[in-house]
Amino acid sequence: MHLSRPARIALRLAAGLGFAVIYAPLLLVVVNSLNPDRSASWPPPGLTLHWWATAWDNSGARSALWVSLKAGLGATAIALVLGTLAAFAVARHRFFGRETVSFVLVLPIALPGIVTGIALNSAFGTVLRPLGVGLGLFTVVVGHATFCVVIVYNNVVARLRRTPGSYEEAAMDLGAHSLRAFADVTFPLVRPALLAGGLLAFALSFDEIVVTTFTAGPGVQTLPLWIFENMTRPRQAPVVSVVAVVLVALSVIPVYAAQRLSSDTAATSRV
Repeated sequence: MHLSRPARIALRLAAGLGFAVIYAPLLLVVVNSLNPDRSASWPPPGLTLHWWATAWDNSGARSALWVSLKAGLGATAIALVLGTLAAFAVARHRFFGRETVSFVLVLPIALPGIVTGIALNSAFGTVLRPLGVGLGLFTVVVGHATFCVVIVYNNVVARLRRTPGSYEEAAMDLGAHSLRAFADVTFPLVRPALLAGGLLAFALSFDEIVVTTFTAGPGVQTLPLWIFENMTRPRQAPVVSVVAVVLVALSVIPVYAAQRLSSDTAATSRV
């Protein structure tokens, strides 16, 4: 499609404005983390790494980071197992209600986080509390897994639908048993989708705050919760900016890696 010069200029200006709205606030947070003035005056009188050292010495921030890592890894592990099994069931088998199962699996990612959080909080209180299990890291992991499963499922089922089942049939025709056919043929083909889904699930869990608010018990504080609690404290503002930059960086890395893996998978499927 050929666009006139004014149309191209208008599209570039619109794209530039959109990127500015999205990324200018993030750049401002980075600048505030280096601002020597505690009140984040603008323009900053200079640059310093003092607040980065202060944030590293903050035991509350370090503890919250460790909790977020454990919750993200736990939720990702559950999502990889359940999401992969569900994807193989839906993509490789025909059964009554298959589309309904697929819809039910995808639904949690579309629900508002506050609805999911309230539902999980009520369910945990009804089922786990009589058993002596209260809200804590375990409930946070389970809560995050409910929507992380969707990410893994979508990635794996999309890859399986682009992979003909005849590959596995050919391997078994050549003498490979089903487990060997899976290990030598199927798994290498879906491995990029598994890695991409796992990375995206971890990133989604790592910065989740709404569901975490309803599923975390006393003493369990993830990094987003720590930021939310401390952002209104004036003396903590520079440290919060530093932690926010770290949170952005730890979220961008897996998303970028997942995007590259997804691109490589798509390119391989076209060959």
